[in-house]
Amino acid sequence: MHVLRGRAGSIEADRRVTAEMLTAAGEEREPAVRVWTPSRQLAFGRRDANGPGYEEARRIAEGRGFPAVERSVGGRAVAYTGSTLAFAHAVPIEDSREGLTARYDGASERVRRALAGLGVETEHGEPPESFCPGTHSLREDGKVVGIAQRVTSRAALVSGIVIVADREEIAGVLSPVYDALSIPFDPGSVGSVARAGGPSDPKAVARAIEDELVGDARATVERVDR
Repeated sequence: MHVLRGRAGSIEADRRVTAEMLTAAGEEREPAVRVWTPSRQLAFGRRDANGPGYEEARRIAEGRGFPAVERSVGGRAVAYTGSTLAFAHAVPIEDSREGLTARYDGASERVRRALAGLGVETEHGEPPESFCPGTHSLREDGKVVGIAQRVTSRAALVSGIVIVADREEIAGVLSPVYDALSIPFDPGSVGSVARAGGPSDPKAVARAIEDELVGDARATVERVDR
């Protein structure tokens, strides 16, 4: 199991690290895990970029100090403050038509166990009008975790966002962004690990999630700060 730690020197370089992780999992046939704090940004999904109000939403994000980027995985817009966690688990696969639900369920259960170990008992599902709505989320006094998946012919990447302690700032920027995109959004639907009684330190949460995703596998750790 490859374990990647750290943040690359730019948003673009950081995204390449995760993309390369997926490619390597398919070519080397070995899984990889990464849990880190991406640089401050607002990541729009493809539906956002192709919909009305997108340019206005980008201007709002940039005006509030969130560089706007587009991502290939996931649904609607998500915000990272610089201390928001992301996780990615790349696994080799044999058939891209199989295992989608099992991978979603496995990842959400591992993250749920990690948070439970930190004193936060989440449950599956999400509040109405939450950010990046989807069926594979964890909530506790608001949405805390969102999960997405990307599948290629040789590997799959299950990834997600974990709000640790920055719910107010995330809700504050997503509210006008979603309004510009004409997407229903309730700022009160944003939760956090800290709000639910867990730690406010991203490093503590990251290590707990990393440990669960790695499990009993023998890990080779690599720093990606560059």
